[in-house]
Amino acid sequence: MAVRKSPSPKYSSPPSSSHDPAVWPAYLALRDKGELRRRAERAVAALRDCRMCPNDCGADRIDGTNRTLCRVGRHAYVHSFAVHRGGEACLAGANGSGTIFFSGCNMRCLYCQNWEIAVQGEGEPVTAEALADMMIDLQNQGCHNIHLVSPTHVTAHILEALPIAVERGLHLPLVWNSGGYDSVETLALLDGIVDIYLPDVKYGDSRTARLFSSVHNYVDACQAAVIEMYRQVGNLEVGADGVARRGLLVRHLVLPDGLSGAEAVFAFLAREVSPDVAIHVMGHYHPYGRARQHPSLSQPIPRDQVEAALTAARAAGLKPIT
Repeated sequence: MAVRKSPSPKYSSPPSSSHDPAVWPAYLALRDKGELRRRAERAVAALRDCRMCPNDCGADRIDGTNRTLCRVGRHAYVHSFAVHRGGEACLAGANGSGTIFFSGCNMRCLYCQNWEIAVQGEGEPVTAEALADMMIDLQNQGCHNIHLVSPTHVTAHILEALPIAVERGLHLPLVWNSGGYDSVETLALLDGIVDIYLPDVKYGDSRTARLFSSVHNYVDACQAAVIEMYRQVGNLEVGADGVARRGLLVRHLVLPDGLSGAEAVFAFLAREVSPDVAIHVMGHYHPYGRARQHPSLSQPIPRDQVEAALTAARAAGLKPIT
């Protein structure tokens, strides 16, 4: 499926970071210092020996060496970009979230609802300029934020596009919607750039993560990443209009028969992050992708198991959002 063609962007002068920080995103301050471009240069150079995620594959993605789990080289691939009005209300607001769906992923979840995009790689290659234009297009449509879906493996590509978009007038918060399998070193490149982190914390047990998502040491890597995300942005801040401005919002998809280890996930969040951290306990599991090949994942989740997970979250001291 080709990337949806967007109309010609209407460029505007970029705002100054001297504006109210409650309104303008943090990356504008880094733009003023020249730091945005320096971060982009460092990230692109790192593609020569890619360690962008905990897979730590070391592939040369600039010369096209195709040894990465994500199977994405020098250019990002995008499946689609559009105004998204579903998901968390604090992100969609009244005008929608400007969502960019990247092709490929650094995980291989058997039950992925975007299997064709994340695993089979449906999408088209885009340059940094084209990616910047997508951001401007979504801003021109009135979106509240730029919502980057499965961004971990294309961190360098996003950072390369961002200074271009900012010079063309981008001034929306960035939402980093990842599978939680992010490295602390890569997140350091995003410090002061991403305003809203939206990671999944998928599992409370790394053996289950290996079985269902083909990743090693998921729990340790994800927990370190979430702690770093929280250090950078803190608790979720929502404006008077009900739209998130900054902060951490964690997602946890409840898998059938306790496979996601929800209680361990909630205990970690309450004890190691904050009992005030925003969490969305998701109960919409369905056997997408290749889930039906595994008996434990072959059926939708019963509602009583979702309710039990919500009860466990509250018992841990958390306050799940809707």
